[in-house]
Amino acid sequence: MSEKMPNILFLMVDQMAASALPFYGHPLVKTPNLSRLASEGVVFDSAYCNSPLCAPSRFTLMAGQLPSRIGGYDNAADFPADTPTFAHYLRAAGYFTALSGKMHFCGPDQLHGFEERLTTDIYPADYGWMVDWENFDTRPSYYHNMSSVTQAGPCVRSNQLDFDDEVTFRAQRFLYDYARNGEQRPFCLTVSLTHPHDPYTIEQKYWDLYDHDEIPMPRVPYSSELMDPHSRRLRFVYQLDEKTVTDEQIRNARHAYYGAISYVDEQIGKVLEALKQTGLDDDTIIVFSGDHGDMLGERGLWYKMSWFEDSARVPLFVHAPGRFASGRVKASVSTMDLLPTFAELALGAGKPEYAVPLDGRSLLPHLKREGGHDEVIGEYLGEGAIAPLLMIRRGRYKFVHTAPDPDQLFDLETDPLELVNLAQSPVHQELYQAFRDEVAERWNYEQLHDEVIASQRRRKLVYQALKQGKNTSWDHQPLFDAGTQYMRNTIDLDDLEMRARFPRVTS
Repeated sequence: MSEKMPNILFLMVDQMAASALPFYGHPLVKTPNLSRLASEGVVFDSAYCNSPLCAPSRFTLMAGQLPSRIGGYDNAADFPADTPTFAHYLRAAGYFTALSGKMHFCGPDQLHGFEERLTTDIYPADYGWMVDWENFDTRPSYYHNMSSVTQAGPCVRSNQLDFDDEVTFRAQRFLYDYARNGEQRPFCLTVSLTHPHDPYTIEQKYWDLYDHDEIPMPRVPYSSELMDPHSRRLRFVYQLDEKTVTDEQIRNARHAYYGAISYVDEQIGKVLEALKQTGLDDDTIIVFSGDHGDMLGERGLWYKMSWFEDSARVPLFVHAPGRFASGRVKASVSTMDLLPTFAELALGAGKPEYAVPLDGRSLLPHLKREGGHDEVIGEYLGEGAIAPLLMIRRGRYKFVHTAPDPDQLFDLETDPLELVNLAQSPVHQELYQAFRDEVAERWNYEQLHDEVIASQRRRKLVYQALKQGKNTSWDHQPLFDAGTQYMRNTIDLDDLEMRARFPRVTS
């Protein structure tokens, strides 16, 4: 192991279904940059988020702790400032930590251990997007609806294109500045794009990468017989009934989604090129993952918010050819495992001292081919639910429990599309009861339910109060000192040009 702590480049995407990527078997989608990295790295075939919704998934990823432990229940949950994140641990170890892009932090702390945040966030930082389980039938206006699908197609510009173009530019600039400023600390740069998250629209040139007639339709089309109670509630949440969308609109949405994935790949390629140009690529570990997937019409469902595979399974690979031999890992792991992984990568042979108990477990044994865990624990406490929706993924099985609904038990080895619920299968009753007993042991279900309701009530009051009178925004405001940029009379011109040029000319 090198004496110098390695740089870490963490590439994140939003709402990326693992099944939509070519290195997970998709025959159509084009991602030359990501595919190259995956072929040279360690790919995790069964990686999951721990809560299939943006903010709670990201809080869990950053903290290495389940949502119930940190109060990260939904997209308007406060992420406590005293919750240690991987950025805190790495910064304490001597890293220069920076974030370009989305992390969906809610609350006054918009840094959470990052020394620099290079962009604002695309989503609001207040409590306005909170969930209200006590008034489920009153549908908030901010909830997903089906306009993302019914209006799917090419565009010239969009809100998300504006954001991700800036995210990429700021990430490139960070790498250039890091190299030419002679920074001695290792860096951990998180680059978090918001594509291919809906709305399903993308520039024409990315749309044109795909033949529309070749876009596959859902493998499991909508069927009322397939609808479990939670799925029915989700369709209510995003206002979907049997006549809401046409087959052509479904194909348009999937077409635009694939185009957005290719856009993401191109943006990541720009960051990788800057890494290479600055000579930082040899000593940088690259990690790629996402916050959750997208159902894309499978089973008649869209977006995320469930424990079905396309919603909860995410891409994950680690690219460090000089450290870890390329290959694939079949065991089930989660993005909650990234904090201890980053900490161990940073410290090498040293053992991290964690300030709080972690739920995540390091991926280093998997990367070194020394065994490793095969388990994912999940909690969904957001929109579409009316009570905690808990998940255990271990070995070939996935178990889902929520008190109001029948349990679900799937054998993903023989039934990868999750069409056969084994919860009432006579030959699986011993396994089923073991999962039931484990849920009862792991969680105080009634207490968790009450804590979520109490949090929703508190945040509702705070949000309504803060809307009255003068508004003080929590949204991150990136600050740039124009007095030290480009050409200024406070800086000698020759000195400025010398410092800004990379590589420097010494003669």
